[in-house]
Amino acid sequence: MRNRLATETSPYLRQHAENPVDWYPWCEEAFRRARDEDKPVLLSVGYATCHWCHVMAHESFEHPRIAGLMNERFISIKVDRQERPDLDDVYQKVPQMMGHGGGWPLTVFLTPQGEPFFGGTYFPPDDRHGRPGLERVLLSVSEAWTHRRQELRDAIEQFQQGFRQLDDADLSREALEVEDLPAQTALALARNTDPTHGGLGGAPKFPNASAYDLVLRIYQRTGEPALLEALERTLDCMAAGGIHDQLGGGFARYSVDERWAVPHFEKMLYDNGQLVTLYADAYRLTGKQAWRRVFEGTIAYILRDMTHPEGSFYAAEDADSEGKEGRFYVWTPAEVKAILGESEGALACRAYGVTDGGNFAPGRSVLHRAVTLPPLEEARLEGWRERLLAARAQRVRPGRDDNILTGWNGLMIQGLCAAYQATGNPGHLAAARRAASFIEDKLTMPDGGVYRHWKDGTVKVPGFLEDYAFLANALIDLYESCFDRRYLDRAAELVALILDKFWEDGLYFTSHDAEQLVHRPRAPYDSAWPSGISASLFSFLRLHELTGQDHYRDLAEQEFQRYGAAATAAPAGFVHLLAARDFAQRGALGIILAGDKAAAAPLVKSVHRTYLPARVLAFAEDVPVGQGRHPVDGRPAAYVCRHRTCTAPVTSGRALLDRCVA
Repeated sequence: MRNRLATETSPYLRQHAENPVDWYPWCEEAFRRARDEDKPVLLSVGYATCHWCHVMAHESFEHPRIAGLMNERFISIKVDRQERPDLDDVYQKVPQMMGHGGGWPLTVFLTPQGEPFFGGTYFPPDDRHGRPGLERVLLSVSEAWTHRRQELRDAIEQFQQGFRQLDDADLSREALEVEDLPAQTALALARNTDPTHGGLGGAPKFPNASAYDLVLRIYQRTGEPALLEALERTLDCMAAGGIHDQLGGGFARYSVDERWAVPHFEKMLYDNGQLVTLYADAYRLTGKQAWRRVFEGTIAYILRDMTHPEGSFYAAEDADSEGKEGRFYVWTPAEVKAILGESEGALACRAYGVTDGGNFAPGRSVLHRAVTLPPLEEARLEGWRERLLAARAQRVRPGRDDNILTGWNGLMIQGLCAAYQATGNPGHLAAARRAASFIEDKLTMPDGGVYRHWKDGTVKVPGFLEDYAFLANALIDLYESCFDRRYLDRAAELVALILDKFWEDGLYFTSHDAEQLVHRPRAPYDSAWPSGISASLFSFLRLHELTGQDHYRDLAEQEFQRYGAAATAAPAGFVHLLAARDFAQRGALGIILAGDKAAAAPLVKSVHRTYLPARVLAFAEDVPVGQGRHPVDGRPAAYVCRHRTCTAPVTSGRALLDRCVA
């Protein structure tokens, strides 16, 4: 018999519709029943493509005895962290405050008032690998709820105090004077980059797109060779690794080893959007064709496999297919040779590291660039790749999370705009515009705000700060790509709504009229994607340069001051905020074009193809700061401005770039 989750739109919740657990979605009805029956709440948070969420569901939520215990003694609530990142942010802090790491699946026990008193992440069904079994945890929590309620009240107060202390820790430190903190942080990231394989840390290893975006920005400003070395090593090694889908394009969530060879196979839209931007920007700076192939291939994957028929982008693809992690992606030598033939197959196996021993499971390998073949064979590798890709397409695909998330679509639109500006490929711009149109048509609230997500025509959760901020920046990028003023006007409207909905003595993750939780999060730290606060600061600073309205800059400065001490103490958690700080400190380069937009194409192209991370670009007729800017002798002209002071206009692309880099 199906439970209540069968009528939900979330793919993750519907995955649990056949569980024998009496699940509720997050709703007042569940908490009312918990109050009426005086039962604790078991809150389980995950997402549709989460491998360990699938494992816990199979081991425990499908287990009749464990499900029966949950139904008898608890009110069980299932939450999709992609729909409700506010709930995830608040309750992830529970295991973290207990001294454990966060992650998914998240398992937290609450009072009927939503107050947490115990939590963890993945629990196996019985004790194993140093983890307590879920059955034992359920019995222990139930016993404490029945007989030791005061001890739980003490734990509740400790968690509430912990929430307050976390906020105070971010806001009350005394700032240390560090000269050029963005540059110092970038240099520290370079020093900590794996000298052999690139990337930060050991296994598991994550792409950390925001960190290397900061490295790239600071290299462009300083020319410090160590920064470029760290960036090149990381981008090259990721591109050659199994984390990068060598056949279909796109990147997996992370690598389980330090060499990028074996990924955890789920693919997330937010990773791929950010990595398209990073590789496109690095290509603009260096002209390295290998990096262009990477971001072009990633876009091809998104447009082929992750795009809704009306143009928006799906959230994620699963790691599992046919019940096994990675089955879709791994190969045996025999499978490769059956498609390419013995001779060509042997060469392809050598190039892609497919061996009899395997690197993922016995005899099964994740494709990665193990060696470079002789030039003749290397030239033929693209044809072999296409044949292997066509054969792989006949396999059972991993499950897809077809939620449309506003913020994550914003990150992908930004990637497409960076790729368009880097290459001039009109398909990239067209894809970005279609996605923006989808959001405008399907995800806009009556007051002009945005919903968090769309699924099969249903919207129900208002957007969070990151949704507004990512979309606002994406629309500014779209304007700077095609100069359709509607995008710039809409971005300004979204920023006004950020200030109306999310600003109360600084920025919060949830709007002032959102559901009240046990804690209102600010969420200033970057995670796998930038924080909504740091992205908002970028939108403030960019609009300040385009409109001349100083209150945008002043609000950004307030937030820089608010988090300056925290960023100094833990800069790795604030890399995108430090990128915004660098944008502000170096003085944004304002490039104002005057004249016919079509005739100005050569000027636009010269700017688009050049990596200028601290610039804004607009036509004079579209922005207040364009007043008084005119063509020269009937020819389109460019004015290069910094700190409200502009140089004499130029009419050639070469002269324009000379002014920009002077």
